[in-house]
Amino acid sequence: MTVHFIGAGPGAPDLLTLRGRDLIAASPVCLYAGSLVPGAVLAHCPPGARIVNTAPLSLDEIIEEIARAHAQGQDVARLHSGDLSVWSAMGEQLRRLRELGIPFDVTPGVPSFAAAAAALGAELTLPGIVQSVVLTRTSGRATAMPPGETLENFARTGAVLAIHLSVHVLDRVVAELSPHYGADCPVAVIWRASWPDQRIVRATLSTLHTAIGAEMERTALIFVGHSIGAEEFDESRLYAGDYDRRYRPVGTHPRFPESES
Repeated sequence: MTVHFIGAGPGAPDLLTLRGRDLIAASPVCLYAGSLVPGAVLAHCPPGARIVNTAPLSLDEIIEEIARAHAQGQDVARLHSGDLSVWSAMGEQLRRLRELGIPFDVTPGVPSFAAAAAALGAELTLPGIVQSVVLTRTSGRATAMPPGETLENFARTGAVLAIHLSVHVLDRVVAELSPHYGADCPVAVIWRASWPDQRIVRATLSTLHTAIGAEMERTALIFVGHSIGAEEFDESRLYAGDYDRRYRPVGTHPRFPESES
């Protein structure tokens, strides 16, 4: 028996990995975060599967469901939205399972920031502009931010910020970032990336409030950075005609001769 923790992706049911799909299909028990995981993903559950929405359950109750399946020798597909490596509450579940001696594995999923960038048709790391992306959030009721992990500290790096779970404190986001990025820094806000009702607003830090208006649901991601929508940037050396690389030797004395490739 194994508990399969599966990243179910950002929303679109077909943004589920093949491994995730196959594990769901092979598991007689499925626990899913009903507030975020699309119902269409559950269509992969086998006939007669026990399907439990964990949205109204406590951690203790979730572990009880898993322990029950373990006692019956039944594999469990544990579905979370996006990817499990960030803000999934998987860590506390794994700690409990280790204490109970219940085996588990983890299957990654498409993270929300990647789906949001795809919705923009954007590469976030453009040569000569920015080469780092910071995934962060502001403090909330469920989880406070450590003292050093502030928007201002991250802004000092000049990296693209992918700010999650923070559209409801937009005033604070704009106030803390504007001194570092400048009022004309591009911003994009993506609601429910990859879902049918996906919505995108492009603006700058100074025009963001006007562009968004009064509707600011919580299920949004905010990108801030000078690569957002940029057209003036250096081309990567990777595909430059004179760039000597292992799979395309160039020059009279290539670093990687063809015989070695």
